[in-house]
Amino acid sequence: MNAGLNLIDGSWTPIPGDALQSHDPSRPAEPVWAGSPRVEDADAAVEAARRAFPAWRDAGIAKRTAVLRTLQGIMRARADELGALIMRETGKAQWDSLAEAKLLADKIDITLDEGEHGGRRRVTDFRFPLSPTREGGTRFRPHGVMGVIGPFNFPAHLANGHMVPALLAGNTVVIKPSDKTPACGALLARMYHDALETEGAPRGVVNLVQGGADVASRLVASAHVDGILFTGSWSVGRRILEANLDRPGRVVALEMGGNNAAVVMDDADLRQAVIECVRSAYVTTGQRCTCTRRIIVHRAVASRFVDLFRKATASLVVGDPRGVGGKPAFMGPLIRAEAVTGAVEFQRTLLGAGGRALIELTTPKDEHAGHFVTPGLIEVPGFSISEQPARDAGADVEAFAPLARLCVVDSLEQAIDQANASRYGLAASIFTRSQPAIERFLVEAKAGCVNVNTGTAGASSKLPFGGLDRSGNHRPAGSFALDYCAYPVATMVESGGGATLPAGMSWDDGWVG
Repeated sequence: MNAGLNLIDGSWTPIPGDALQSHDPSRPAEPVWAGSPRVEDADAAVEAARRAFPAWRDAGIAKRTAVLRTLQGIMRARADELGALIMRETGKAQWDSLAEAKLLADKIDITLDEGEHGGRRRVTDFRFPLSPTREGGTRFRPHGVMGVIGPFNFPAHLANGHMVPALLAGNTVVIKPSDKTPACGALLARMYHDALETEGAPRGVVNLVQGGADVASRLVASAHVDGILFTGSWSVGRRILEANLDRPGRVVALEMGGNNAAVVMDDADLRQAVIECVRSAYVTTGQRCTCTRRIIVHRAVASRFVDLFRKATASLVVGDPRGVGGKPAFMGPLIRAEAVTGAVEFQRTLLGAGGRALIELTTPKDEHAGHFVTPGLIEVPGFSISEQPARDAGADVEAFAPLARLCVVDSLEQAIDQANASRYGLAASIFTRSQPAIERFLVEAKAGCVNVNTGTAGASSKLPFGGLDRSGNHRPAGSFALDYCAYPVATMVESGGGATLPAGMSWDDGWVG
């Protein structure tokens, strides 16, 4: 079991005890990490990051790039170790966990890319003449101390996606991992610490504080933090916004949940649509913010689609993330026992409100087994922005579990209306061969990530990533993350001495002697 440590001002500080624990969701009796976080450590971490900021900012882009390249080597060397830890602490399937671990090093190449589609180009200083004697330009400055609040479902990749661009831009960082995955957060911080030490960087550039909601609240409310980079739920994101109402200059980048829709039209390639909808609904045990939660199917193909969906779902290997009977698992357990209870209760609520179980979500009979559930699919009359699932089976509620809902429509217009019947706006997909339908969906679908003939789950780090409304605040992460890690400063430089007198002013050169 990993012992609890915080990283503050370049030193690892023990936080002994077991007030906070994580365990293997597939084997709940096996602990992974334990410690007793101290809320005041958040203050110390912010102070350390504040002290380190001027030296890190002034170190220059070459020095910061060298640190990131060293970090990249460390991440590649330790990818298998990190992947195994992700699997153990989150319950994600082995292939899924290793895939996440391998994304970390790739993020550095994407962040350093100065090509046509790279983020560096948009935050590179530039100058141009405004007149024969005056030059205009823009410099990009780091904000200062960035607080990174990480999620449990991608405990390394998503936090790393904020940290790499933040550091390249010259910011310092305080990371607070999810209280469900502290060991993964600690290993991530260890890799950053080792790279910074190897390159002789200032102490305190990256700091780690473990803890729950109390530590996160202390961090996001600190007067000495210049930015909050958050991935998590809408409810927590809302509290972060409330804590920063009086700080309009602070950057708050929110990537939150999703009630993502997939539209399957009557001319869709059903093989493609079914495989992608099953994958996107149930990958990572439904614990991705981009998972398909709502499936909208044209009536002409609905019966066939559901039949194929059932067959594909029945083929999924569900169980120990290390593998089942010599086969790789597609889907492991949910993160905690309360997540299992929540999924079961949500299904019961939907059925009580008029939903019909096309595939029933079930749990193991052995109550001492891991936090496993099987995939579920509920047919509902339609979707709405109601937030009362007990009265409306199509209510706009995100279930962070492998439980999707399906409704049937008669036209593209109805399909788009149903896809947009949500206060979330992260991801949406359409499956069709019709180019006019594709073009209309790309224009009208209310989401930050809109896909065609591929599922909602999964995203390319070479593209921007984020959503609107309850899914985020239009601050795309992914390849655009550098945009919120630096701010532009406009500058005009006059090299001549011929200042033009404005109307109503007189001047005598004799005044200057």
